[in-house]
Amino acid sequence: MKDIEQFLRENAPDTPAEGQFMIETNARLNAVEGIKKEVDGARHRGRIALIIALAAGLVLGCLITLLVLFYPVQTTADSTAFTNAIEALQDNKSLLFIGVALLAIALGVVSLRKKQEVL
Repeated sequence: MKDIEQFLRENAPDTPAEGQFMIETNARLNAVEGIKKEVDGARHRGRIALIIALAAGLVLGCLITLLVLFYPVQTTADSTAFTNAIEALQDNKSLLFIGVALLAIALGVVSLRKKQEVL
């Protein structure tokens, strides 16, 4: 902001009312600062919402995984597609954990790259 003021003072633009011009210029600069603060606030709220969604997803995923591990399904002769899916999930627990681990690693890599792009 000081650079702009210095530039304007050095070049001395032709204005009928010098005081009025500086007042208007400062008002515009303050408006720009207000917009910048609003954008930063929106970005901060978006990051908080993303972190909350990530935490909620992790908690729900852990709870469902524990539910599958501790309460296995007893199958009957008239099994449905839902029980078949749960049986397949129980039979392939290691694949589920590998998938979750790969997703966590991918999320870490993406977040690091995004952080490096910002810097």
